[in-house]
Order: sequence, then structure tokens, then C-alpha cells
Amino acid sequence: MAEHLKLDNSERLYKESQELIPGGMMGIRRPYNFVPGEYPIFFESAKGGKCTDVDGNEYIDMLCAYGPIIIGHREEEIDNAVIQQIREKGFCMSIVQEIQNKLAKRVIELVPCAEKVVFTKTGSDSTTLSGRIARAYTGKSKVIRCGYHGWHDWCVETKGGVLPKNYEDTLEFKYNDLDGLEALLEQHKGDVASVIVTPLGHPNAHPVQRPKPGFLEGVRELTKKHGVVLVFDEIRSGFRVSLGGAQKFFGVTPDLATFGKAMANGYEISMVAGKKEIMDVLEHKAFVSSTYFNNTLPMVASLKTLEILERDHILDEIARKGKVFCDKVRKIVENSGVRCTFTGEPWMPYITFDKDKDGIYKKTRVNFYTQLIRRKVFLQPYHHGYIAYRHTDADLDYAAGAIEESLKEIRK
Repeated sequence: MAEHLKLDNSERLYKESQELIPGGMMGIRRPYNFVPGEYPIFFESAKGGKCTDVDGNEYIDMLCAYGPIIIGHREEEIDNAVIQQIREKGFCMSIVQEIQNKLAKRVIELVPCAEKVVFTKTGSDSTTLSGRIARAYTGKSKVIRCGYHGWHDWCVETKGGVLPKNYEDTLEFKYNDLDGLEALLEQHKGDVASVIVTPLGHPNAHPVQRPKPGFLEGVRELTKKHGVVLVFDEIRSGFRVSLGGAQKFFGVTPDLATFGKAMANGYEISMVAGKKEIMDVLEHKAFVSSTYFNNTLPMVASLKTLEILERDHILDEIARKGKVFCDKVRKIVENSGVRCTFTGEPWMPYITFDKDKDGIYKKTRVNFYTQLIRRKVFLQPYHHGYIAYRHTDADLDYAAGAIEESLKEIRK
């Protein structure tokens, strides 16, 4: 049995933070999203594929800041490019800098649907903007969604403080359910502006799903048939599944796509990319602007990140490491005798626990992730993990071994 971690400083800072910030910190970083009392609450530093908490415990970081860390923490080549921009040119100005055009050209070269690009800051910015673009282009009102798309009114899961009229035109269908989508399109025929879907299915606290044969192709055909803008939410899959996103990997090109997370290895940038005739509604018909969307530090970081991803064949290596790791873990899970499921290979590994009518799976989940964090592997009970380039083969071997030990403990 692994020992409970020393977390005194984390707990002290958490108590202090609750007096300063509602809940101590925002949303998914609060302790109830992990295992309260077992997980660290404050990190001190990170480097490569590891993080260190404020009590000095070091972890293999397989949550990767919920996805932005594609290469590793504190990548010198990327950080040095950003520092150079600060020292030599600056980054927050009244009008744009040339780096905007350079990054846009690079995106257009890489992403199949990209003919024009708008840069934003967060995934929620981009997914919400995609809806505005689609509505302005089509003149229609409803958005059909599948997956998690952020915290804004139209799609937030928790409805407190949100007026019902702000999401009454948002409809939902389930991933890999073409019939459900078709029924919604028929029911609301002539009034649907866009369908937004994650090309990989990754609902929170549920197994990661790949598209069934014909699913993405079917979504593409249905949206064309009904004159609806198809949006791929590639915030998680973009620049991770392939340099052109999941759309290139699966060979299905949407009208618009949103990207973020991995595109700048942790720097705050996202974007909407898509067909020229649709994107051009932002010239006169629709509006988007922000004081900080044009800040160039994350653009510099993104351009350098994309350069490194391509130059060093980073995504091929991540896929190789991920496959080796996931093959091991799948066998461990199958042989564990524990009712759990392994999905998400090779990019987004996730162990979920099979539901039962008595709710025992909830206790099993808590026990497993308690054992895992005590072995210094940082994953999240309700969210899939990620593989980063700086995770060494030894790191991933250790993580697989920790998973095996943790499953054995709960099997006892």
C-alpha cells in the first residue's frame, strides 16, 4: 500500500485561496475534480514531462495542463522566441504585427479547411465565435452540438446564472449517433445554422470514442444536404492527432474548425479557421474584437511550436510512445479483474470504471486514483490524459507499472 503524500503546503494555500477567490480556484482545477485530501492543489514548477507541487512531490504529468502541453513544460526554444519578442519588438500594440500573417499562412498550409483564420485566446472564444460566423453566414438561428465546447452561455453544462433564452437555440445529439443528428436536422429543417462536433468523442467522465466507420462522413453529408455549416471542434485534437488536425487524420473536411491547446505548447491562443466565403462574414456582417486577441507572444510561441512539431516529427513520436504505453495498459486492464475500461489510445489515454446499479464504481474510481497519485502519476478521475513528447519511455513504463499496482490494490 503506497503512503499518503505530504500535502501540508497545498492544504494551507488552498485554505488561504478560499478567502480570496470563489472556490479557491476556477472550475476544473478545484479539489473535488480529483480526490480531495489525496491530490496536490498547488503546483510549484514544471519541466519536461513532470510537475512538482508546493510540498516538493514530483509527478509524471499526464494531464498536461488539460492538453496544451504537447512537447513539454518550459521548452527553451519556444520560451526563448517569446523572450526575444518581448525584448526586441514588444507584443501589445494598438495595431497588429507581422507575426499575425506569418502564423495565419502556416495554419492555412497545414489545416485542410483553413482558407482564412481568426485568432482568439481560449477554446470557448473560438467555439462561440464559430456559432456567430455560421449564423451570420446562413441567416439561421439554431446550433446542434455534440461534445464539450466551453463555458459560454450557449453550451455551459451548469446553468446557474444563465438565461434560458441564451441556450434555447442549442440542440444536442450523441457522438456516433447519425440517426439522432438526422432527426434533429429534419425536425428543425431550415432553421439550423451549424453543427459543431468533436471529431474524437471525449465527453467528461466517459470513455473516449473514435468515430465509427462512416460517422464523420455521414455528418458531412447531412450538413451539406441541409445547407448547414459543419464545425469541427479540434481544441483537443488539433496539432495532436496530426499537424492538420483530426480532420486530416480521418479525411473529412469541415467548413470551419476551432483549434487551441496544443497549438502553442501552453501559451494562450486559439483560433477559428475555415472557408473564405464563410469566414468573410466577419468583414462586415458580423463582428469580433478583443484588446488581447492581437497580442503576439502566443503567436510567436505557436509559430515556433508548429515549426518544432514538423521539424522533429514530434507527433509521430508521440503516437509511437502512446501506442507502446497504451498497448501495455490495455493488457493490464484486461488482466486486472477490475470492471474498468481503457480508451483514448494513443493520444488521450483514459481509464474509466464500468457503472453498476449500486454505485460501487464510484468508490472504485476514487480508490484507484488515490493509489495512482500516491505513486506520483498525475491523471484525473473525470478527464482523459495526454501523452507529451517529453514523456520518456522510462516515464511511461513507470506510469504503466503504477497503474498495474493500483489496480492490484483495489482488486484486493
